[in-house]
Amino acid sequence: MDAKETLLDCLAYYGIPVTRCEGDLVVLERGYSVEVESNGLYRLMSEGEVVAPFDDLEELSLFILNH
Repeated sequence: MDAKETLLDCLAYYGIPVTRCEGDLVVLERGYSVEVESNGLYRLMSEGEVVAPFDDLEELSLFILNH
């Protein structure tokens, strides 16, 4: 399983809906998107602006749910 598939599985586990996927970018509801980087990081963006990089998918998912 690659990093994008792992991200999609984690988002599904936490019930976070995915709007669409465009290459390494996963677009979510509420203006969020996550870019899967080749170095193992997941870059969370809100309305195109970088919020923070995450290397822990559980932490990323909980951040999305709580903000």
